[in-house]
Amino acid sequence: MLEKIENCFRELIFCLQTTRLYPNWHPEFKKSIDKAYLSLDVILKDRETLVIGLIGEELAFEKEIFFELSKTARPAIVYLKDRGVEKIEFFRGLKKEELSQLITILTTPKEELQHEPEEELFLRGVKHIAVGKIKGAAETSLLAESAEALKTVSYLKTYDDSLGQITDSLEKVLNDEAIDHLAVKFTVSNVLEGLVGRYQEFLNFATVKRYDTRTFCHMINVCILSMFFSSRLGFTKEEVLDIGVAALFHDIGKLYISREILQKPERLTDEEFTKIKSHVITGCRILLKYVPNLGILPVVISFEHHLKYNLSGYPKLAYPFKPHIASQIVCICDVYDALSQRRNYKNDYPPKMIYEIMMKEKGTTFDPELLATFFKFIGVWPVGTLVSLSDSSVAVVREINESDIFSPKVEILAPGPGQKKGWLDLKIEQSKRIDRYLNPLTDGKPYLSFV
Repeated sequence: MLEKIENCFRELIFCLQTTRLYPNWHPEFKKSIDKAYLSLDVILKDRETLVIGLIGEELAFEKEIFFELSKTARPAIVYLKDRGVEKIEFFRGLKKEELSQLITILTTPKEELQHEPEEELFLRGVKHIAVGKIKGAAETSLLAESAEALKTVSYLKTYDDSLGQITDSLEKVLNDEAIDHLAVKFTVSNVLEGLVGRYQEFLNFATVKRYDTRTFCHMINVCILSMFFSSRLGFTKEEVLDIGVAALFHDIGKLYISREILQKPERLTDEEFTKIKSHVITGCRILLKYVPNLGILPVVISFEHHLKYNLSGYPKLAYPFKPHIASQIVCICDVYDALSQRRNYKNDYPPKMIYEIMMKEKGTTFDPELLATFFKFIGVWPVGTLVSLSDSSVAVVREINESDIFSPKVEILAPGPGQKKGWLDLKIEQSKRIDRYLNPLTDGKPYLSFV
């Protein structure tokens, strides 16, 4: 019975995730509802009720906690708890339409619901499902952190969980194994939802993670940047998701190149650089096997992301054509993240230097208009950057001024002589300017706790 219940939990989580990707008229939605309902129906023939509990970030049934399943389901668990759902109870007599109503309610944006999920179920005539909190749960009395702090922890866990799940998918591609394409889309969708209004928090975590040794960090960072940029450009959610998935695999061919070559501090020989350039073709060959599941865009971006705007890059083409807009987006985000990363053969560059390096390539490597728009959105000094001002104050960038990308809004952490703590709009307060960048690993380290 326990195995059936675990499978039921898995089908329900899968159904919830599927609905966040597809509308309720889509065949994938209907198929996931059918499977979830069948798994519930089997159990409710032997039991009056089935209760799913969320204890902390673990899925629980009575005294059993499904730790392994909870790892893969963590984004869905965080999502449910954010909706105020810690317990879902199903009763014998459950109808498929009632399950469909539950999933629809749980995946409707909170601002579009007029009532709490429990009340919504009642108003829609759902009699065989109840949702709510686990009253008196031990963890609720231990939550001393503020709501904002708890949200920050959940963002970081989403980043970490996504990195782990994506790493698993990439390793399967490298081993020529089948991948769960829906799981990849779920993961990217979770990251995308976290970006709404919180993009900078994710990139701040990405900045910290750049100094970590985990294998595929760069790929998820480029995914985050590409989805943020494409969403700000006005692409639909479906298009943003497709770009995000493709961005994850843009450098898959590089993982077949010797680490000694990739991390070589000296100038590459012609033979070594030829091997580096081959990663775009290698990536295409790998990703062509996954077109039925991932679509053609990952292949296109793998092939084109080093072509350059003026086609002076690689691979060399038999006839000229304009690179796909998604490839140009990923190209900008790829270079930006690569320049931002610290590696054993180079230091990370200060934000202003990254801007200057990339602007020198407008019209050659990058579409000039697209590049200018990218920095309009992200700023020369991104949110979260520690800086020293011209009056010797130490500050952290809090908001971008899109009309003046050099003059963000900052919060003074350590005032200079005669100055006070507080926010400062450098676009308005023109007597002050950013003097230099403070690296969080060196001269900015004493101020990290204030950030």
